[in-house]
Amino acid sequence: MRYLLPCLVLVAVLAMLMLRGYVHSEILADHRVRPPVATDQVPDRILDGGPVIDARSASQPAKSLSIPDGRLVLTFDDGPDPEWTPKVLDQLKKYHAHAVFFVTGTMASRYPALVKRMVDEGHEVGLHTFSHPDLSYQTRTRTNWELTQNQLALAGAAGVRTSLFRPPYSSFADAMDNKSWPVTQYIGSLGYITVLDSVDSEDWRRPGAAKIVEGATPKGRQGSIVLMHDSGGDRSQTVEALGRYLPAMQERGFRLVNLTEALGAPSALTPVTGADLWKGKAWVAAVALSDNVTEVMVVGLAVIGVLVLVRFGLMLVLSFAHARKVRRRGFRWGDPVTEPVSVLVPAYNERECIANTVRSLMESGHPIEVVVIDDGSTDGTADIVEEMWLPNVHVVRQENAGKPAALNNGIAHARHDIIVMMDGDTVFEPSTVGELVQPFGDPRVGAVAGNAKVGNRDTLIGAWQHIEYVMGFNLDRRMYDLLRCMPTIPGAVGAFRRQALERVGGMSDDTLAEDTDITMALHRDGWHVVYAERARAWTEAPESVQQLWSQRYRWSYGTMQAIWKHRGALVERGPSGRFGRVGLPLVSLFMVLAPLLAPLIDVFLLYGLVFGPTAKTVVAWLGVLLVQAVCAAYAFRLDRERMTHLISLPLQQILYRQLMYVVLLQSWITALTGGRLRWQKLRRTGVVEAPGSVPSPRGRSEERRPVA
Repeated sequence: MRYLLPCLVLVAVLAMLMLRGYVHSEILADHRVRPPVATDQVPDRILDGGPVIDARSASQPAKSLSIPDGRLVLTFDDGPDPEWTPKVLDQLKKYHAHAVFFVTGTMASRYPALVKRMVDEGHEVGLHTFSHPDLSYQTRTRTNWELTQNQLALAGAAGVRTSLFRPPYSSFADAMDNKSWPVTQYIGSLGYITVLDSVDSEDWRRPGAAKIVEGATPKGRQGSIVLMHDSGGDRSQTVEALGRYLPAMQERGFRLVNLTEALGAPSALTPVTGADLWKGKAWVAAVALSDNVTEVMVVGLAVIGVLVLVRFGLMLVLSFAHARKVRRRGFRWGDPVTEPVSVLVPAYNERECIANTVRSLMESGHPIEVVVIDDGSTDGTADIVEEMWLPNVHVVRQENAGKPAALNNGIAHARHDIIVMMDGDTVFEPSTVGELVQPFGDPRVGAVAGNAKVGNRDTLIGAWQHIEYVMGFNLDRRMYDLLRCMPTIPGAVGAFRRQALERVGGMSDDTLAEDTDITMALHRDGWHVVYAERARAWTEAPESVQQLWSQRYRWSYGTMQAIWKHRGALVERGPSGRFGRVGLPLVSLFMVLAPLLAPLIDVFLLYGLVFGPTAKTVVAWLGVLLVQAVCAAYAFRLDRERMTHLISLPLQQILYRQLMYVVLLQSWITALTGGRLRWQKLRRTGVVEAPGSVPSPRGRSEERRPVA
C-alpha cells in the first residue's frame, strides 16, 4: 500500500500527458492526393447534383440538395483556432453574416469557448471528425468513434449536438467515388447530412487575399457553399480576404446565411441535456486540466534543465578545483594528527556483517579504540564481537533505542577527542581512519566526511548504486566542500571533533536522517565540514528494490525533516545565516527539487516518441544523457574507478531515476500529510570486505572463533 499513492500520482501525470498528446494532433489543410478510384457505384444524381447529400432515409434513395440562388453558405474547416477563428468571427459579426464552422473534436476540446461563441452568435456548427482522418480508409468502428468523440466535444463546449457533417479531404459532389460514397451512405444512416462544397476559395494555398476573393466568388447569383479555413496554419490572408469579400457579396445581393436557413430547414443544432451534457463537460474539463498540467510540467522541465546544467557545471568546476587543492604536492590540513581516536560502531542485528566490520578495524594503521554499541540486538551480534577477544574492542549493550541514542551512548563511553562513526555493515581499509582524521589538523574543522563506496556492485542494482555513490554523492561532496555547505556526513564513514558534538548537543533523534541533522547543526555552529577523498569505506548497499526503496524513503524523508528543522538559519546571522542562505537552498534544489523533477526528462521522452517530434526528442534526451555521462566519467576518473560500470548508465537513467522519483514523491506525500516514518532494518548478507583484506570465515562456527 505504501507504493500505491505515488504510483497513482505518476499514472495520473502520464494519463494527463497522453490525453494532451491525443487532443493536440495537428490538423493540416484539406488537401490530399489520392490514387484514382472508380465512380461507377455512385449514382449519377449524386455526381451531377448539389453539394448537400441527405442519405438519412432508409426507405428512400439518397438525395442531393443545392443552395438557392442569391444565397451563400460560408463554411470554415479545421477549427477552432485560438488566433484566427476569433478574427474570422469578428469579420462575420461586422457584416452581420452567418457561416457554418466544421470543427474537429481535437480543436473543439482545446478551445471550447470559441465553439460556444460560434453558437451564441448564431452560426451553425458541423462535425469534421475528431482527429481528421480520411474516413474512406477507416473501419466503421473508427468512423463511429470519430463522430461520437466529435459530438462529445461539442456537447462539452457549447451544450449542443449537430446533424451536419463534412468529411475530411472532401471536395465537390462530382469527386465522390467508390471509396467515399459508402462512407456517405453509412453516415447518413446515422442521421447526418453530408455537406460538401461548390466553390473552393483555395485559401489553403495562401495565394493572396485578392486571389482568395476571386476563388470564392460564385458565377452570377448562383447559390453556393464556399469552402474556407479558419485553422491549419497562417490564415491572415483568409481574414484579410473576408474584409473584402463579405461587403462585396452583400453589394451583389447575396445573403450570407446558415445552411439550414438557406435550405429552409430546421436548425441543425439541438440542445444536449442530462448525462450526455455532463459527459461532454467532464471531457472538456479533463482536456483543460491536461493542458494546464502539461504547461506546469513544461515549466518544470525548463527548471530541471537549468538545474541539471547548473549542478553539473558546478560539480565539474568545483570538483576539479577540490582535487587540485587536496592533491597538490605538499598539501596539508595542518599538523599531522597522530593521537588515538575512538571508532563507534552502532549495531542492531548485524550478525552477518559485524565480524567483517570489526576485523577491518583491527587492520587500521592509525591507533584506535573500537566501541560497538549493541542496540538491543536479538541475533547475538554483541556475543559475536565479545567472543572474538580483540584488543581495544569494547561492547556496550543497551535496550533498543535507535541509532542516535546508540551513538550518544558510544560518545559517552569513548575515551578520545576525535570520534569516528561507521555503520555495522561497513568495512574500512587499513588507511581509512588515518586519512579520515587528518583534516582535524585544522582547528576550524568540526567534522569530516569520508568516501563511502558500494562493496556489492556485482549486481545490476548494485552497479546503479555504485554509479550514484561515485557520481551523485562523492562528486557532490567535493563541490559542497569548497562551497562550505556539506549537507551530510555519511553514516558509513564520518569523523567528528568531540567538542563540536558537545556544543550542538550530540546526535538528535528529531529526524530520520541524524547524519544530515548533525551536519547542518555543525555548520550553524560555525564549524567547517570537509571531505576526505582517500578515507574509503565499503558498505553493503541494498540488494533488492524493496530494500532500496525503504532506505531511500528514509533518507529522503529524513533530509526533508532536517531542512525543515534548520529553516531558521535562513534569517540568522553569522555562520548559521551563511549556511541558511547558501547551503539550505542548494540542498533543497539539488537533493529535493531536482530529483523530484528529473523524471520529467524521461516522461517527455515517452511523450515525444508517441506524439513527436521523435527525432528532436531523442536527440535532446541523448544530449542530457551525454552531459551526465561526462560528469560520471570524470567522477570515476577522480575516484580511480573502472569505467566499465558506466555501461549501465543509460539503463540507470531510465529505470533507477523513476524509482528514486517515486520514493521522493512518497516522502513529499508523507511530509505534507503529517505522516510518521519509523526506522526500517535492512537485511544484510555480510558479503562486503575491504579490498586487499584477509577474507573472513563464512560459517557461523568459524565466525565466532576467538581471534588472537
